Amino acid sequence: MRGLARLLDKVTNKTRYVEDRINRSTFGRVFRLEGCGHPKTVRGASFFREIRAGLTTFATMAYIVAVNSAVLADSGGTCKCDPALPPGCRNDPDYDNCLTGLKRDLITATAALAGLASIMFGFLTNLPVALGPGMGLNAYFTYQVVGWHGTGKVPYEIALTAIFVEGFIFIFLALTGMRQWLVRMIPSTIKTACGVGIGLFLTEIGLSYSAGIGAITGGFSTPLAIGGCPAESLNDNGECSQQIMANPAMWIGIFLGGIFVAFLMAFKVKSAIVIGIGLVSVLSWPRNTSFTYFPYTAAGEERYQFFKQVVAFHPIKSVLAVQEWDLQGTSGAQFALALITFLYVDIIDCTATLYSMAKFCGVVGDDGDFSRSTIAYCTDASCISIGSLFGCSPVTAFIESGAGIAEGGRTGLTAISTGVCFLVCLFFAPILASVPPWATGATLVLVGCLMIRQVVNINWQYIGDAVPSFVTLAFMPFSYSVAYGLIAGMMVYIVLNTMIWAVVRLTDGRITPSNWDEKEVYSWGLGKRDVPGWLRVIRKKFGRGRSMDDSRKDGVELVDNDSAINSTINTGSRAGSAGDKDIQFLPPLPPRPIEHDLPSLD
Repeated sequence: MRGLARLLDKVTNKTRYVEDRINRSTFGRVFRLEGCGHPKTVRGASFFREIRAGLTTFATMAYIVAVNSAVLADSGGTCKCDPALPPGCRNDPDYDNCLTGLKRDLITATAALAGLASIMFGFLTNLPVALGPGMGLNAYFTYQVVGWHGTGKVPYEIALTAIFVEGFIFIFLALTGMRQWLVRMIPSTIKTACGVGIGLFLTEIGLSYSAGIGAITGGFSTPLAIGGCPAESLNDNGECSQQIMANPAMWIGIFLGGIFVAFLMAFKVKSAIVIGIGLVSVLSWPRNTSFTYFPYTAAGEERYQFFKQVVAFHPIKSVLAVQEWDLQGTSGAQFALALITFLYVDIIDCTATLYSMAKFCGVVGDDGDFSRSTIAYCTDASCISIGSLFGCSPVTAFIESGAGIAEGGRTGLTAISTGVCFLVCLFFAPILASVPPWATGATLVLVGCLMIRQVVNINWQYIGDAVPSFVTLAFMPFSYSVAYGLIAGMMVYIVLNTMIWAVVRLTDGRITPSNWDEKEVYSWGLGKRDVPGWLRVIRKKFGRGRSMDDSRKDGVELVDNDSAINSTINTGSRAGSAGDKDIQFLPPLPPRPIEHDLPSLD
């Protein structure tokens, strides 16, 4: 035992030595790792911790390789169904063979797109946020726009064209500051509620059958129903007809993937989430168990045959760059319908999700913005257009990135690690795509637990802030959409507070609601400092030489993101939305290293 202990100490010391060398190198300085000497060092960021966090994010996102391809395949893609046949072309062998090839194409496209987007985003923004085809957005694309097996109003190829154009529109909105302004115009209490709502959304996903432990299911007489039965016990309405809460796979996920992981986290065990996911996955691979991922059914046999290949690569054949650019006649109207439809959903969903993940990282400042926000929004938008070339629905920041952040991810190296895993998945898809949903479901519940802690920061004192915030956080999981939750909350906020304002104004302030003095100060947020930094630099350089003190921060960030910002903006959480308040600058301080203290399980 002493020899084993000495060996472990030697390996640990060698690992720490290697990590310290990497942290202090030029590579470490690029990602602001601790000890690199950069003036904006990210405290707690180290090489192996970032890699571990990236693996955790990948483990919680790996399900999209199978789920996204299955959802998008329901649109029919480029497969053509004979109108004379029943909807979905059931029992048509040619159409079924086309769908099989389509699904495999989309598996490759999903893995490649998630890998490239995450690597690009992590390198350009240095944020631990992974990107991939959005799960809610793919369902919206398939069932609302294109329709089940092409039964919707917009053909698959034209919908992809709309997504391609949409990405460039988002880039324009980001460069002109409109996406940043969209975030700033949202009251800070509702922005906090968005993070809480996403946590509840993750919890619901983790409890569902498609990507979780299967503890709940959609009900017929009630919106939700208790689940926990084996999949073969679900009736036509999706409810458990028998064996409620008797599924061994669910209990394996709860105890080993949930409670055991929480136990390890209590003692600050590194890689606790990865250990739980890996343990449940390995236990679920043998076929002769009651909780196997490869049962002796048609679907189980298909998964097992794919799993046995271990190493396999399938090139994209049918969905690569299939946009329809001939928009004459009815195609033009279909394109306009798809573009408008995606714009109003995506701009809210993508922007709100990205902002919430940045806030969970702890990098959002008092002014409601974060460093390199313009680059982040432009990168996210460019990936939307790239995704359409791969035949996929819009790309967005993944809320599962919260698992990697909880594991200690602090920099873009986490996102890059996740992206590399997805690229590896192109060749090892049989192994990496065989992580069962009950292995990651409890992890998503734990991440939801971490995100819901923000609920105490909501302004519950004033009814005009409390009710819209509650509607926001409740509507996200129940509508299964971040965008719809935010739309519902903003609608209630505008209507309720407009009515209150009218009464106060008409009575000249003699009648005011209870706790009126506790309300959050709000404005549209379109002040001088909301103009993008690059526009301010141009105005300062080619303008009349007017003072640009109020836009000093963004201007400095544009010219040199590494420069320290020697200003303090006096804004609070209750007045965080007021964009035109007086800004006071403190005298310049001597340069010193700045460390960002981000939230951690440690």
